[in-house]
Amino acid sequence: MVNYLYNDGAIDVVTYAHIGKYAENVYWNKASGLLDQMACAVGGLITIDFKNPAAPAVEQVDFDFGAQNHSLIIVNTGKGHADLSEDYSSIPLEMRKVAGCFGKEVCAEITEEELIENLAAVRQQAGDRSVMRALHFFEENKRVESMVAALRAGDFDTFLKGITASGNSSWKWLQNCYTTADVQEQGISVALALTELFIGTKGRGACRVHGGGFAGVIMAMLPNDLVDEYIAYIEKAIGAGNAYRMSIRPYGAVCVNELLK
Repeated sequence: MVNYLYNDGAIDVVTYAHIGKYAENVYWNKASGLLDQMACAVGGLITIDFKNPAAPAVEQVDFDFGAQNHSLIIVNTGKGHADLSEDYSSIPLEMRKVAGCFGKEVCAEITEEELIENLAAVRQQAGDRSVMRALHFFEENKRVESMVAALRAGDFDTFLKGITASGNSSWKWLQNCYTTADVQEQGISVALALTELFIGTKGRGACRVHGGGFAGVIMAMLPNDLVDEYIAYIEKAIGAGNAYRMSIRPYGAVCVNELLK
């Protein structure tokens, strides 16, 4: 709105994302990056390289999810993110500790091989959780590349396997499925466990923590013929009205009047 009402549409989507990041960093005290902001600003299915954060490289992926006979389900696990700023901030801070062991600012400036070769010293200096999160970073980047390649090749099964692998790494390596401030509150973990049990009995689908983690929502990608059964199953366990069928809209932050011209 600020762009089209007061700036003649001159603000680009990267600037949108940076403004959103600044608002979260400064006014919410959350050390978020640019991922969610870029996804919302650009719209559609995209892949983003953040090695140059001032000007992320964004590519749109032309793939029709609707043609795969699958639905994206978002499950609200019952707790918001309002008091989790410290948990969110710990992820980039700890990975910067790892990079700092090599005289670098971020992990994108080092390699996984360098980390493994110097593991003992990095563990001592940065800590084990920092190391685990850095390893997740390197492996997740590889997964993104393989998942994008799979979509471009029309290989949806490989994409779903990538979602599962990514989710497992988030849970075990990145460790963002619950806060250590209260280990008895694990809504994300419970919802993931139940969903994995469901998928295991059906032999189809994928799930993972969604968004920033620690609390909030998970996602499930399920064949359409299983969606109603899954929603009834998960809502019986965690409460009615907490599972939502979603779609990935092709538009990001846009002026509707401009689209109608």
